[in-house]
Amino acid sequence: MRKSHPIRRVVLATAATVSGVVLLLSLKPASDPAAASAAGTAPQQTAPGQQTPQGGQQGGAQAAAGSGTVTGDAAQTQYGTVQVRLTVSGGKITKAEAVQAPKGGLSDQKTQLAVPKLNQEAVAAQSARIDAVSGATYTSTGYKKSLQSALDKVKASSAGSAGSSGTSGSAGSGGASGSGGSSGAAQARTVTGKVSQTQYGPVQVRITVSGGKVTKAEAVQAPKGGLSDQKTQLAVPKLNREAVAAGNADIDAVSGATYTSTGYKQSLQSALDQAGG
Repeated sequence: MRKSHPIRRVVLATAATVSGVVLLLSLKPASDPAAASAAGTAPQQTAPGQQTPQGGQQGGAQAAAGSGTVTGDAAQTQYGTVQVRLTVSGGKITKAEAVQAPKGGLSDQKTQLAVPKLNQEAVAAQSARIDAVSGATYTSTGYKKSLQSALDKVKASSAGSAGSSGTSGSAGSGGASGSGGSSGAAQARTVTGKVSQTQYGPVQVRITVSGGKVTKAEAVQAPKGGLSDQKTQLAVPKLNREAVAAGNADIDAVSGATYTSTGYKQSLQSALDQAGG
């Protein structure tokens, strides 16, 4: 028998090796897509989890500021009593309403005409500096007076809260005398000035002081009778507002009520002197 040639054996072995490599390469790609697919799905699972922090922020933003209701002093007018109640939230007036207003006869019509407008003006102005409603002057004047009273109470309440916070801080860092001083400064007190005699009658002013500031001013006596009633109703509310705004007796006289204004300023200065202002 003839022996196989060595070169022939080498060629056959090489052909077998190449065939095996080709076979392995043809099988390998079938497994790669599965691996690539498994690697690609993992990052997508984190997307839903990214929405959770946003939900937490929205929940915190929904915390509403505290609100409260304050009712002003009743203001007596020629046609009846006017009294205003305010709803305050976050330091702003969100609602104003007249819990008392003149009633009966023509007063019903004037009240229905004036009060809604005055309520809107109070919320828009955030103060008692609002225009009187034409045809309802007395109701408007009483409304503004009671509104100013309610605003003064809001200010006094805010000052009291600030004083309480300051007192707590002093107690934590200082001595007992410092804490007592803060408490005394924040406490509201009422001082009545001396009676000032005018050509048309006596004028006497009472002020409320809190935290070293005038938070309320009112005339406990003012000229009465005849034309004096109209002048008093015209002048006193303006003088009260000016006294609170200025914090002193350097306020303008009301035109048409010079004597009342002069007496008011004299009694106001007397009250300030007693209060240490």
